[in-house]
Amino acid sequence: MKKIMYALPLAVALAACGSKGGNDAAGGAVKQQLKVVGSSTVYPFTTAVAEQFQKDNPNVSIVVESTGTGAGMKLFCGGVGANFPDMTNASRAIKKSEFESCVANGAKAIIEVPIGIDGLTFIEGKGSELANLTQADIYKALAANPFGKGPNTAQTWKDVNPALPAIKIRVLGPPPTSGTRDSLADLYLEKGCNTDPAMEALKKSDDKKHKDVCTKIREDGAYVEAGENDNLLVQKVSAEPGTLGVLGFSYLEENLDKVKPVQIAGVSPSEKTIADLSYPGARKLYIYLKASTFRPSRRSRTSLPPTPSSGVRAVRLRKRAWFPSRVRTRKPPPSRRAS
Repeated sequence: MKKIMYALPLAVALAACGSKGGNDAAGGAVKQQLKVVGSSTVYPFTTAVAEQFQKDNPNVSIVVESTGTGAGMKLFCGGVGANFPDMTNASRAIKKSEFESCVANGAKAIIEVPIGIDGLTFIEGKGSELANLTQADIYKALAANPFGKGPNTAQTWKDVNPALPAIKIRVLGPPPTSGTRDSLADLYLEKGCNTDPAMEALKKSDDKKHKDVCTKIREDGAYVEAGENDNLLVQKVSAEPGTLGVLGFSYLEENLDKVKPVQIAGVSPSEKTIADLSYPGARKLYIYLKASTFRPSRRSRTSLPPTPSSGVRAVRLRKRAWFPSRVRTRKPPPSRRAS
């Protein structure tokens, strides 16, 4: 059975949050509830760790919801107290605008915990023929206004690159509320767009226009918003030859009997290529906590639930483990792009 390779930092965070309770009037332990929202990519990891944590800590109830990164940030930053989530999962870093919303609603100190590295992959059915794509191919296929030269008229992959087969462009991917959609824009669309030197120059002269040209996705049916249910996306892709899906590596690994990855610039997604960042779609995963909830203590550092056996994993961060004493309370730099 595969291990959740980032269970330690996540378990530390849960242990710290779970240490905030007290006793009731009769001297018994008060039942605590922690609420976690956010990324569908991080959801299976959080759920598995939370289940084990609750077994070892019966006075703590943890509710985990898969809302997507953007929607999770909105809920998380809505306020402080029992009516708002204690933690949110994210498949990208918090945005400046989201942090400002947290501060405006009373969550003035946010703790960021990098928990692993995932790969954002393109998948296809077992019998499909698209073996390899570049970031430029993906941009030319999905952009609403490729390189600012007018509406996208490409109908097949051969239209965007003569070396590719004449398969109709149809990609199932995340909605705008998903952190995976932001990763798609950052890791694929913008990189593909910037292969044109004129787009690099546009970024320096007009960043807002550059973002519109490079990250706005066409709405004529070539790209289909598939919601936040990644398992359903796998089912659809496996049943529709020629259709591609945008999916986190962890879900790809669990469904290799149904789908296969498309190489990006000749590199296949694997634990090795994601960990060493040679795979173009590698991205960090995070959880965020409110400092008012987070209570680091000696107990929270040492009384950790064991790593659960499960069928899910993320690639471990190689440089160092993240313990409460090393986690940073942060404010995004002014240069971080707002949305």
